[in-house]
Formats: sequence, C-alpha cells, structure tokens
Amino acid sequence: MSYYQRHIFFCVNDRGAGAGRPSCNQCGAGAMRDYAKRRMKERGLTGEGRVRVNQAGCLDRCEEGPVCVVYPEGVWYTYVDESDIDEIIDSHLVGGKPVERLII
Repeated sequence: MSYYQRHIFFCVNDRGAGAGRPSCNQCGAGAMRDYAKRRMKERGLTGEGRVRVNQAGCLDRCEEGPVCVVYPEGVWYTYVDESDIDEIIDSHLVGGKPVERLII
C-alpha cells in the first residue's frame, strides 16, 4: 500500500505577465492550492493513509488551466473557484467518485 491513499497536485506555474502561453498561477492556482490544503487539514483528511495536497511546476496543460491532477487515478481537473475545489474534495478525494463536470 502506498503512503497516501490519494495525492492531488496543483499546477502553480507562473510565466509572468505577457507570456506566450497562459499559466495556472495567473488564474489563482496558488490560492486554490492553499485553500484545498487548509480545508483538508481542517477536516482531518491529511497524513499517512489519507490525502496529500501538493503544488507542482508546469503540468503542460496550460490552455486548459488552471489544472490539478489526482493520483493514483490520474484524473485531471480544471476549476474556477472554492466551490469547485470543495466538490473535488467531497466527491473524489473523500468519496472516490470523480467530478465529471470538471474533468479535462
């Protein structure tokens, strides 16, 4: 068994203003990652055998961003706000059911 049941990576790459491609952090990805981490800790869902929330550099799905990916399932999401993050937490990270409307 792996150390974590699930692992969610948030792309927080930031190319800066005027870059040729979009970047997730320009869309608030860092704040959403911080929100997800805080919510998971508040609910006691982190640590060994549970879920780990991490940031990642560029995940190379920039035009679909902001993005995050949940492993071991390999489900890729885009999101807009905290309610989307709450839905990913409740449905997928806790319940094991991917959120179809947010999958990319």
